[in-house]
Amino acid sequence: MKTTASTILFALAATAYSIPLTGHQKYEALDTRATVSFPGFPTFPSIAPVSPSTVPSSSSSTDNDILNDAGCKALTVIFARGTTEPGNVGSVAGPPFISALKTDLGVSQVAAQGVDYPATAATIATEGGNGSTTMVDLVAQALSQCPTTKIVLSGYSQGGEVVHGAATSLSTTQTSAISSVVLFGDPFNGQKVGSIPSSKVLEICATGDDVCNGSGTYTITAAHLSYGNNATQAASFVVQKSGLSAAS
Repeated sequence: MKTTASTILFALAATAYSIPLTGHQKYEALDTRATVSFPGFPTFPSIAPVSPSTVPSSSSSTDNDILNDAGCKALTVIFARGTTEPGNVGSVAGPPFISALKTDLGVSQVAAQGVDYPATAATIATEGGNGSTTMVDLVAQALSQCPTTKIVLSGYSQGGEVVHGAATSLSTTQTSAISSVVLFGDPFNGQKVGSIPSSKVLEICATGDDVCNGSGTYTITAAHLSYGNNATQAASFVVQKSGLSAAS
């Protein structure tokens, strides 16, 4: 059953008051490091970002290699950002992960594309809104442009919902083109990702992240904002599954 807007607002208010929540749709009060307010509810305190010194550098919160038809690469990453993140790949997990992949494989072997979807608090209740459909369309477009490219599906937080939804809608041919899946802070952690073999899926859930650890509270903690620290681990998994040669 889909959660109503009133349920989402209750989850937001409850998180502000540190009331334990239940139900996976309520997992995410807000994936944000900015103060957000709603009429009739308290203002949410800012959450400090992970120290830049611990996060691999990246230059952009937006990647559009598929939409710009930027040329065929051996590997194509399609990434869905978390709630309220900027651009289309966000800032917490997407850019560091993509940067690490380009370091491992070389820029000439990696294309990156973010999923343009609202990624708002409201779309949590609809498991990413139109994000899953958009991701499937991007897979189709990537394979149309570059039939032999290896596809990587990835998402952070609400973006994990997008990946799960997209995977259930892929055709058999499209599914066979998926080289690997990487999910960061996934609220559906532990669930199958469509018909993609589990051996191709890496779920990264940081210690203390209530969004993905099965605690049922879905409170946003510092751990939920720490996934830049897992960029190298995620990239290594993708390179291994792709069978591509690392950059010399």
